[in-house]
Order: sequence, then C-alpha cells, then structure tokens
Amino acid sequence: MSQYALLIDYKYCTGCHVCEVSCRKEHDIPLDEWGIKINEMGPKKLSNGEWIWDYVPVPSQLCDLCADRVAEGKKPRCVHHCLAACMELIPVEEAGAKLAEHGAKTVVYMQ
Repeated sequence: MSQYALLIDYKYCTGCHVCEVSCRKEHDIPLDEWGIKINEMGPKKLSNGEWIWDYVPVPSQLCDLCADRVAEGKKPRCVHHCLAACMELIPVEEAGAKLAEHGAKTVVYMQ
C-alpha cells in the first residue's frame, strides 16, 4: 500500500470548518478533540504595511488520513468536503513536485 500525504494550500482556506465537522463525524471524535483544526492567524498588520488573515487547517495525531476510505478508493472526508478545494491527498513520492508546483509559502504538508 502506498503512503500518502495531505497537501493543504491554506491561501485558499476560508475558515468554514467543514473539514473539522466532516472529520469529527467520520471518526466519532468528541467535541473537546480534533482530527483536524482550523487555526486563525490575524488580522494583523505587518511592518511592511500589508495585512495578513489566514486560516490554517492543522491535522492532529488523531488523523489517519481516513485510511479505510482511501483503501476503498475514496478521498479522506476533509478533502472530499473542503469547500475551497484547497486540500489534496497525494502519494508521498509526489510531495516534492507538488510543493514546488504550489510554492511553499502557503502550503502545509502532513504525512
């Protein structure tokens, strides 16, 4: 079986929390724990005058990349339900090329 990585291009994340909800439902995770959590950064004005306001989805140790679903040829719940389509499950071997394609500035990579 291949190893997979979750590639998240958070510059497109809108902070809708659908990934959190779908993960919680899939794995029956209690309300005080997360398989993936949206962290909000900002709004903050930088020294160069630009503003940042990002939402960064961060998988936790409870995330197994929906191994059962992937074994059936399906996408992980967070990827399937992401409204911004900013998450992608890729084989680990493709991670370097995908990171270069997206640019590492706003990409989170999780194995």
